[in-house]
Amino acid sequence: MRELMALMVGGLFAAGVYLLLRRNTVKVVVGISLLSHAANLLIFSTPALVRGQAPLVPHGAALPPAPHADPLPQALILTAIVISLGVLAFAVVLIQRAYLAVGSEELGVREVDEP
Repeated sequence: MRELMALMVGGLFAAGVYLLLRRNTVKVVVGISLLSHAANLLIFSTPALVRGQAPLVPHGAALPPAPHADPLPQALILTAIVISLGVLAFAVVLIQRAYLAVGSEELGVREVDEP
C-alpha cells in the first residue's frame, strides 16, 4: 500500500511540475492544483495508516489506548484543501482578468507597439 501511495504522490508531483513549466496559464493552474493534491496525499500517507480506535482518552488515563488513529494529519489536510480551493478560485479569476486585458492565455513577454 505504501509503494502505491509513493508512486501516486510521485506521479502527481511530476505531472504538476511539468504543467507548471508550460506557457499556458490554464495548465499552470491545473499544475498548482495537482501539486496541492500531491502534498495532501503525502501528508495523509506519512503516518502509519492504522485501522484502530478513535483517539479518545478514557476517563483517568493520560493517553488513548494503542493502536489509535492520529487526527492531526486529517486536520492538516482539511485545512490545506480549504486553502488550495481559495488559491485556485483566485487564480481562475486572475486568469480571466488577464485574458480580458491581454487577449491571450499564453505566458510570456510581448512587444508592445508604442503610440
